[in-house]
Amino acid sequence: MASGVDSFEVEKNQHPIKLVKCDSMKMVRQKIQIKKIDNLTARQVTFSKRRKGVFKKAQELSTLCDAEIALIVFSATGKLFHYSSSSMMQLIERHRGQSENSDKLGQPSLQSLKENNSHAMLSKMLVDKTRELRQLNGEELQGLDMDELIKLERMVDGGFNHVVETKNDKFLKEISLLKKKESKSMEENAKLKKQAEQSEGAGNGIEQSNSSDCTTNSHGSDTFLRLGCVLHMDKNDYYGGESSSLNLLQLWKRFRGDEQPPEKLGASREYNVDMIPKFMMANGTLVRVLIHANVTKYLNFKAVDGSFVYNKGKIYKVPATDVEALKSPLMGLFEKRRARKFFIFVQDFEENDPKSHEGMDLNKITGKELIAKYELEEDTIDFIGHALALHNDDSYLDQPALDFVKRMKLYAESLARFQSGSPYIYPLYGLGELPQAFARLSAVYGGTYMLNKPQCKVEFDGDGKAIGVTSEGETAKCVKVVCDPSYLHDKVQKVGKVARAICIMSHPIPDTKDSHSVQVILPQKQLGRKSDMYLFCCSYAHNVAPKGKYIAFVSAEAETDNPEVELKPGVDLLGPVEEIFYETYDRFVPSNNSDADHCFISTSYDATTHFESTVTDVLAMYSKITGKVLDLSVDLSSASAAAEE
Repeated sequence: MASGVDSFEVEKNQHPIKLVKCDSMKMVRQKIQIKKIDNLTARQVTFSKRRKGVFKKAQELSTLCDAEIALIVFSATGKLFHYSSSSMMQLIERHRGQSENSDKLGQPSLQSLKENNSHAMLSKMLVDKTRELRQLNGEELQGLDMDELIKLERMVDGGFNHVVETKNDKFLKEISLLKKKESKSMEENAKLKKQAEQSEGAGNGIEQSNSSDCTTNSHGSDTFLRLGCVLHMDKNDYYGGESSSLNLLQLWKRFRGDEQPPEKLGASREYNVDMIPKFMMANGTLVRVLIHANVTKYLNFKAVDGSFVYNKGKIYKVPATDVEALKSPLMGLFEKRRARKFFIFVQDFEENDPKSHEGMDLNKITGKELIAKYELEEDTIDFIGHALALHNDDSYLDQPALDFVKRMKLYAESLARFQSGSPYIYPLYGLGELPQAFARLSAVYGGTYMLNKPQCKVEFDGDGKAIGVTSEGETAKCVKVVCDPSYLHDKVQKVGKVARAICIMSHPIPDTKDSHSVQVILPQKQLGRKSDMYLFCCSYAHNVAPKGKYIAFVSAEAETDNPEVELKPGVDLLGPVEEIFYETYDRFVPSNNSDADHCFISTSYDATTHFESTVTDVLAMYSKITGKVLDLSVDLSSASAAAEE
């Protein structure tokens, strides 16, 4: 693994979190000298941590001693933070009155009068600026008249326009840089093509130049190839295929044709509705892939608020540690103790440390045999297997227990990573950002993208090997084709069907602690099904909808031909829904021999609301295409999470 530091940003609550990949596992606590910190990033991290400590101590002092406390902090950038044990305004007025009374006891000096006037002026400015800030955020608008509202609107529009202009300028500069790199890569590719034609002859020169076996770029990731080696053709007019994010107009066009969305839903551009909604495990394989590929520089993430499980008609938070097990209402007193012992075993388990195995070989005993040792009840097994280990049916109980334990450890480690309410993270502006980020990085290394290419047809030679792709009368020659099942119907077989409901709401999912982003798993036994049902919800907090709007999904492996009836148990848990769309799609797996026909076909997306099953298929495809195993030895265990202002 190369030396240095790799990082990507994640937001936790309203503040970003920076992940740093370190080379060393050694963690040393150093004494900090009390002086101004010159490094801006370190200063922001220290400010955030110590501010939280000061606020916590203030809250404890107020609780322990019944003291009334008001605390106001302005950061170096002018951002306001404040805490008060009661009303901030009442405490400020009380402080002002106390100061005035104290001054009256003695002979007031000219200096004290100036200080009092200055304090009163600053207090008034603080109140005015705080009110102005809230009004800019759309709060406390009831007392404004029409002229004040128009003035406020102009201020907001001016700020928004400035942000858009700045963003566009940065986009143009980046595009200009990419064009320069593209021009340079084209020159290099022309030289490679000429060399290939000279060595192999004009007959197969084009195919050779489009081969996926081309020389890799020595200055970048080994997963991206030179221009001419990778051509991406998409029948859609947007990136991502089925894993794209649609705005409101695109969503209506897909499900309701020429009908227009209601104006009450807000601006179309503020929506980013995922067609395949999935969260990412914070310590999962996909995060490793993103760090390895260095694509995270184009992405911003934010922690997901909650992870819940459905049990006996109610929604509960998923307990993932021994401490949470003791607090969970999912279990009785004695069951909590048994579950706590099991969680401690999982947390302490290390595959390379036989002492942590408690005399068991997890490659030989099944999940059912492991659980039997701890005498756990059926309901406990249900939420552990489905909401923690993320199995979508009970087949894991008859398989070796090692994978089951590893999945539980991954959940607990991911949960502890950002100390939020769930182990998941999710990109701002939706999952459509993932394919767009990969497209941008691919372009840097010479990849070519062609959108809106209808009727892409794979061409084969007499031996049945792929030799090119034809669209609109033009054929791009190649030696390998990578595609989803929709492009090669005769080389895949159907293995199931997914039913999904897409809902637009004005509230979070009930009983999820008002979480703006959340996953709820409904285990199969709770619904009398053969597989689990999933609820997925995101909101304006992740920039996928206008303020006050929530996008919720209900998905399951279809067991009937009536998605409205089949998904009703999940939809009923959402509460009032403003708009709802139903869809079903078939799931396929490849049935071809990729070594013989040089066609590499992905499996269809399943009904789960996480990426753990999907990324396994992606890595398997990479190994088939390149003949290599992708090295994902990213040192996540030594990565530190630091909150920034």
